[in-house]
Order: sequence, then C-alpha cells, then structure tokens
Amino acid sequence: MTDQTQTWIEKDKHQLHPTYHPKSHANPLVIEKGEGVWLYTTDGRKILDGMAGLWNVNAGYGREELAKAAYDQMKELAFTSNFSGMTNLPSSQLADKLAGFAYEGLNTTFFTSGGSESNDSAFKTARYYWKRKGKPGKYKVIARKGAYHGVTLATTFATGLEKYHTMFGPAPEGFVHIPAPNPYRYEGQLKDGETVGQAAARELEEAILREGADTVAAFIAEPVMGVGGVIVPPDDYFPLVRQICDKHGILFIADEVITGFGRTGEWFALKHWNVKPDILSFAKAITSGYAQLGGIQISDEIRETMESAADTEAYMHGYTYSGHAMACAVGLKNLEIMEREDFPKRARELGKRLLEGLKKLEEFPFVGDVRGLGLVCGVEIVSDKESKTADPATAAKIFKAAEAHRLRSRPLGSTLAFSPPLSITEDEVDEIIERLGAAMDGIG
Repeated sequence: MTDQTQTWIEKDKHQLHPTYHPKSHANPLVIEKGEGVWLYTTDGRKILDGMAGLWNVNAGYGREELAKAAYDQMKELAFTSNFSGMTNLPSSQLADKLAGFAYEGLNTTFFTSGGSESNDSAFKTARYYWKRKGKPGKYKVIARKGAYHGVTLATTFATGLEKYHTMFGPAPEGFVHIPAPNPYRYEGQLKDGETVGQAAARELEEAILREGADTVAAFIAEPVMGVGGVIVPPDDYFPLVRQICDKHGILFIADEVITGFGRTGEWFALKHWNVKPDILSFAKAITSGYAQLGGIQISDEIRETMESAADTEAYMHGYTYSGHAMACAVGLKNLEIMEREDFPKRARELGKRLLEGLKKLEEFPFVGDVRGLGLVCGVEIVSDKESKTADPATAAKIFKAAEAHRLRSRPLGSTLAFSPPLSITEDEVDEIIERLGAAMDGIG
C-alpha cells in the first residue's frame, strides 16, 4: 500500500459507510478513476467492476456526454423547487419521455433521489389511493422473504432480510412476508403437482386471505431478486401474481430499481412475463449512477383518483430534490445513450455469454447453482451439491480471491452476484469468467 493511499484511508475513517461495521472497513479500496468497466485505485490497481458499482452504472464509467449534460444544466439551473406551483424543463421533459415508456398506462412519474425513497413513496401512494377510495383499512404491504426494498424505516421492514431489521426495531405495523419463488431452493410448502411458481403465488393468496383483503394495500416484488441472491422466478409466477392481485383488489408494486432500463434484456423486467404493475419503482440505471435520481410511475387510474381529491385530501408527499433539474438532465442524456446503443439487446446477447461461461464453473464441487437473466447473474456456493447446503463462508473466500485477481463481484450470503455495465464487451465478459475461475482454483 502506498503512503498516499494510507493517507486517504486515514481521512476516510471519519466517514461512516453503509451496511458495514466500521472495523470491517479498515482497508477499503480507494478508487480514484473509472473508465468503461474498469476501476483504478490510488495504489495502481486496475479492477474489472463486475457489479457496475451497485447494480447501476449501466452506461459504464467515464461517459463525457453525461458529465457534459450535468455541467450544461448546472450552468443554466442546477436546482429549483418542484413544490408550490413550480417546475423545471428537464424534469418536465423526462416525465414526458417516461410516460408509457415502461408499461402502457403508466403515464405519471413522481421523482425521488433513489430506490429507498421510491419504494417508500410507493407505499405511501398505495395508502393514499385506498383512503381516497374510502377504504382506509387497506394499509398492509405483502413482500417476500429475502427481498430487498431499501433502508428507510418502512422499506427496511418491507425488506425480507432479518439482518436489516435486528438493530432497528420495533418494526412498524403492516408488513407481511411470504416465501420467494426460488426454483433452486424453495422454502415454502410444495403441494402435489404444484410448480414452484404456483406454490409461491398460492402463498400470496393465502396471505391475503389470512390478513383479510380489506386490510392489504399492496404486494411488492422485485422481478429478479437482487440482494436476496439473484433469484429468477419461474415463468408461471408473475402472471399468477397479477391475477391474484386483481381478484382481491390489491395494488401490485414492481420494484424495478435493479432490473429497470435494460438490465435483464428488456427495458423493464416484468415485460418478460407480459405483466404490468399498478406502481413501478425505479432508480439506479435511470442516470447510470451519474446523478442521484429515482421515482415511481403510477397507473392512470391512480392519477385520476388523485386529481379528483378535494384540497384537504392533497397528496402531501415530496422531497427537496424531487425533479432535481441537473439529475433529470443527466437522466435524459442517459436514456438517449441507452436507446442509441440498444442496451436491452446488449444485455440479452452478452448476458447469454456471461451465463454460459459461468455455468462452466459448475464443475467445481462447491458451485451449486448458476442463474441469471440478461446481465444479472448469480453463482451460488454450497458445501454439498446434493443437499444444496448454503456455504456463505466459502463464498466470502471466493469473493476475496476474486478481488486479488482484480475482479469485483458482490457476496450475497452464499451467492456471488455479477451485474456488469451494459457497455461491457465480449472480451471483458470472458475476463469475468476467467478471473472468477482462477479465484476458484485457489479454493480448497
């Protein structure tokens, strides 16, 4: 480690990092530059970023077009309030661009600064909607075990991962969790003749009936679960979910914070199953991480319900940076790049190459399952292939070994996640596979 890097690490001790024990962050990688899929540290290392930052740098690092879009907008107007009868040009243009972009009938966008704010806004919007419909008792949210939806107080307890709850309870009332549709390791009850998709959908309906449909506002789901282990659902799952929500009068919130904007090979992942949500949460790739921006899109029916409200029933929700002018300008330019370079097509083609290459690693005795959709893949590590016993300790060793081979992944319990920039090349995809294989070779 260079003296310069040690100096930066000493300064960094005054920063509290997300979801990390301070002692575990004693020797962080100090990144000073990014270009394409590569990160450069202050001590001279060149690292292949197999996670696109935090699932979000879809356009890759060092895009001058995005930097220029931010600069040009900040010269004219960096910020103005979107409250109290005001708006700005970029937020209006981006909202117009997004109208119907994801799904037909979702023509209204509320902007946030990130995914946690987006899902929190989705929950409040669902509650608001049902109050306007004369059903104030519909406030509960059903989510899945293993789901990740954010770290505000509400989204923390919508998240179905216990480690996020432990030190922040008591939990707010109204969050219910059901088994996720994990084809490799389904944790619910499978009845005779049921597929995993059917069983997981049945669990949703049973939860609605158990809680009472008159108390449930919404069901929230990631199309592909991210932090929960890169879980790709069976094809029959989401069509059944949509039917059940319609049958019982439940809003369906799609958390596409990770999967939105091309990551899975479609602009938005629920399109793989021809399913449309009532509320869509997005963030991350809307700006490829170059500016803090997220949002929700709501159905026309929800918008009409808002518009019919009396003044005393206004949608009293908003953030200082809702519709931030600079962030929205970056979002517009990023969408232009993604359309021009056809990111969904790149994700389909390069994702197939990545998945096929990772599957070759199943020859290792500790690789239990390799799965993915588009350019988001997971490699699950087990101590025994037959029993499918999860092995997070070995996964952590492989993560560290891969880092030594200058490959960045993300350990999610027993699963190593890969979500590289959609700008990645074929040769760089092959580099991921080769470096991970080399890391596994050194594991006993």
